[in-house]
Parts: sequence; C-alpha cells; structure tokens
Amino acid sequence: MDETTISNAAAPDGMRIYAIGDIHGRADLLDRLAQTIDDDLRKGDYSAAVCVFLGDYVDRGLDSRGVIDRLARRDFPTPIVTLRGNHEDEMLRYLDDPAMLDQFVAFGGLTTLASYGVDAGLEMKRGGAPAVLAAFLERFPQSHRRFLEETQYSAEYGGYFFCHAGVRPHVPLERQDPGDLMWIRYEFLNYRGPFEKVIVHGHTPHARVENLVTRINLDTHAFKSGVLTAAALEGKRRRFMDTAG
Repeated sequence: MDETTISNAAAPDGMRIYAIGDIHGRADLLDRLAQTIDDDLRKGDYSAAVCVFLGDYVDRGLDSRGVIDRLARRDFPTPIVTLRGNHEDEMLRYLDDPAMLDQFVAFGGLTTLASYGVDAGLEMKRGGAPAVLAAFLERFPQSHRRFLEETQYSAEYGGYFFCHAGVRPHVPLERQDPGDLMWIRYEFLNYRGPFEKVIVHGHTPHARVENLVTRINLDTHAFKSGVLTAAALEGKRRRFMDTAG
C-alpha cells in the first residue's frame, strides 16, 4: 500500500510523522516496517522526523518480548514516541497482581508469557497463579517494565492527536480520561461530528486503514493478517505504507 491523500489537518512545518498501528507481538513485521520507513526517510525534503507508536505491542503474536526489547532500546530509524494501549494497561496490572492472570490470558497473554520463556501450564501445576507471575518476573527485564511504565497516553503534533483507542466526544482533548484513550470504542467510532484535531488511533481492527476526515485508524490486525500499517503525515499529505507483500 502506498497511497496519498490530502488532509484537512497538517503536520508541523518541516516535520514528517510516522504513526504505527497495533503490533501485538509481531516483531518480524516491526522489523520489516522499520526497513520500509528507513527507505522512505531517504525521500523528500524535511527537517525532522518522528515515529509515534499507537500501543498494543504485546499479546497474541509470538514475540512480544522482541517487540518490547526493540522499542525499549529505541532501536528505530527515527526518534520514537510510544503510547500506551489497553494491552499494556492490562500487562502492568498483571505484573503487580497474580489474580489478574485470567484477565491477562483472556487478552492473549499466554503467547507473551511464552515469549519470555514461561510455561504457564507447568507453573500452574507447581504453585498456581502466584507461581506463574513469579516465573514471569524472574525473566522480565527491568528495562521492559520501565518501558511500559513510561508509555504516554497521547501525543499531539500540529493538527493531529494520537492515542491508542480514541477520544470521548464533547470532551476537550486536554481533558480526556486515560481510560478512554486506551479503551474507548463505540462511543468514539460511531460519532459523526468533528473533533478539535484529526484523531490517529488503533485498537479496533479493520482489513484496511480507515482514512477518514475526522480520524485515521491504523489497526490492520497485524498479528493475524500479517499487515502492519504506518501513516506518513507531512504537511497536509497523508501517505500509507504496510508490510503486505
């Protein structure tokens, strides 16, 4: 995919912004998209570039550890801003409370545990949920926890507002609740009025990018489809690139 449209919003002068949708443990796709972005950076005329990751780095895919490790090292072609998704929110809760294991598993956390070398079934036999968490914490680097804790709820550049899930209509952007920024769905998706800025988000998977007047949804179900998508926002231009093919 590499299509260009003209937006009603603009990035700051001289800045190129890459926004990246939900990764969900697909470190392989992150590597491929990084190369695509690196190639794209060689084109055009701009003075600064940044990548904004929209959250949901973990669960479902097979290499959550690899995703977090790369992002925690900030190993990417540009400076990065990492936002918090609902899956990071759940993971942080689980790190402090073994009783959250069922919820963590329901969100696809078994693959995350496995990526850190934790056999959840074996640990359950040994000592139940506390043993699973203890084994996880033994293998979970402090740099990875620090990465999760330092993720942001939102970011703004020019006429664009970036968050994981969306925003609550009729609430000013500076007063949005963090829970909504990570979790909201239908109240946001079904709203047809304008927002203060164009909202760039993920959270709700679609087969293709939703490139709308008021919002851009970049969640293309990467862990299942193999398609991880990025938007390149520059001036009033929107371009899209992905790992398809």
